[in-house]
Amino acid sequence: MANITRKSASRRLARERIEILFARAAEFYPENPLWSNRCVELARKIGMRHRIRIDRHLRRQFCRRCNTYLVPGSNARVRIHRGRVVVTCLACGHQSRYPVGRRPRP
Repeated sequence: MANITRKSASRRLARERIEILFARAAEFYPENPLWSNRCVELARKIGMRHRIRIDRHLRRQFCRRCNTYLVPGSNARVRIHRGRVVVTCLACGHQSRYPVGRRPRP
């Protein structure tokens, strides 16, 4: 029973650390983009170590190929094409596609 409590506590702490690292990445980006990329790498490592998913709104803030912290207009291009949002990383050229919205069922 103690192991389950310890595991959930460590996962909760890991989620908080991931949130903090993404906040720091946004803070660091204007002065040093390499630091924000390092924050993203650390957040991903924490997530993998504790086997937790990174939240959707955070997952869309970095490139899955090169781990670059994405800022639209600076190092990411955002377009809407055929009902999808297409985010292109300008560092490596990787494109991520997300659906715009769901149609309501009749």
